[in-house]
Amino acid sequence: MLLQSRHLFTLFIALHPTLDLGQTPAGGRRIFPVSGGHFRGERIGGTVSPLIGSDLLLARPDGTFQQDVRLLLVADDGGLVLMTYRGVRHASREIDERLRRNEPVDASEYYLRITPYFETAAPAHDWLNRIVSVAKGGRCPGGVEHEVYEVI
Repeated sequence: MLLQSRHLFTLFIALHPTLDLGQTPAGGRRIFPVSGGHFRGERIGGTVSPLIGSDLLLARPDGTFQQDVRLLLVADDGGLVLMTYRGVRHASREIDERLRRNEPVDASEYYLRITPYFETAAPAHDWLNRIVSVAKGGRCPGGVEHEVYEVI
């Protein structure tokens, strides 16, 4: 069985400087605080709140990075939507080093996939509570961009 999807929105997340916690019992931990952003699709669009959001990135022993992200989306109509996702990023050591130094790296040079979920009480966006979505993305100047798709 093939899964089908449709574009939900393009998400740009702007980031504050990285906080490097170093080696914790869980692994190498870096925090990427969110400073804002925006999202735009046919059915919903708006901004990313600069007040609530971070990526708690974990460097696993196998060289893979695991994302744990919480964002507050503010729809154009004022509706509030909590977006949470887990994700996986892996690349060659060379690409990982370039990303760590914030050098430009094309998203096609590494794997970054996420599984967003949504939570809202806004009646106009209640449908988001009942969907599964997936996304692919990568770093871009000033932050991260994801193409988010609803699995249908």
